[in-house]
Amino acid sequence: MKNFFIALQFLTILPIKFKLKIEQEDFGKSLVWFPVVGALIGIILSVSVFFFSFLPQGVIAALIMVESVIITGGIHLDGFADTCDGLYGFTTKERALEIMRDSRIGTMSAIGVMLLLLLKFSLFASIKQEILWKCIIAMTAFSRWAQVLACALFKYARQEGKAKYFIEYASRRQVFASAIFVLALFTFFFGIRGPVLFLTALALIWIAANYINRKVGGMTGDTVGAINEVAEAGILLFSAIILL
Repeated sequence: MKNFFIALQFLTILPIKFKLKIEQEDFGKSLVWFPVVGALIGIILSVSVFFFSFLPQGVIAALIMVESVIITGGIHLDGFADTCDGLYGFTTKERALEIMRDSRIGTMSAIGVMLLLLLKFSLFASIKQEILWKCIIAMTAFSRWAQVLACALFKYARQEGKAKYFIEYASRRQVFASAIFVLALFTFFFGIRGPVLFLTALALIWIAANYINRKVGGMTGDTVGAINEVAEAGILLFSAIILL
């Protein structure tokens, strides 16, 4: 269970403490648990759909977004913001990576985060409540699996960083093993439309990840976080289209 707790500690703000010795390769091994932790996050978020069902759906949508930021500490949203700045200010790979490391909020990061949150809010508010909770769990599980995919397919673009060992020790076996869980979840929730939703969102992630790879020569913690946010928005958007 050590690898599960590593994933839980990395993906949430839950105060997970354990005294087991952690090797560098354990970070890579923990990736197989990312979609499971994502699904648990989704279950927590989906409670709001039922608990606050007496409120207008727009309010429920806002509460879901607030809870999501609180549970994750906004780590993926921060990565998305930094990636927007880095890719917009791209001149060379080195300059893009330097911009991403800058803690200051740039124009493109502010615009990018605003548009992303606006899109997610509108989709949370538009999807019917009877399937919204399923979409939330599918969204959080798939987006964490998208991180696994990005880590396994691309090299680490920096010399050092928080995501280094996740990416260096990621394997395609973990991608396929965790994909089975996510695909089974989609099929259970949405029937034959589940695999269609999965593959459609996968196409979006494939395009986004390859674009980032061409720009900066691999993945960083920030770009993996950006992939997570793109995956969440993609699942919600395609859910609104496919699951009508």
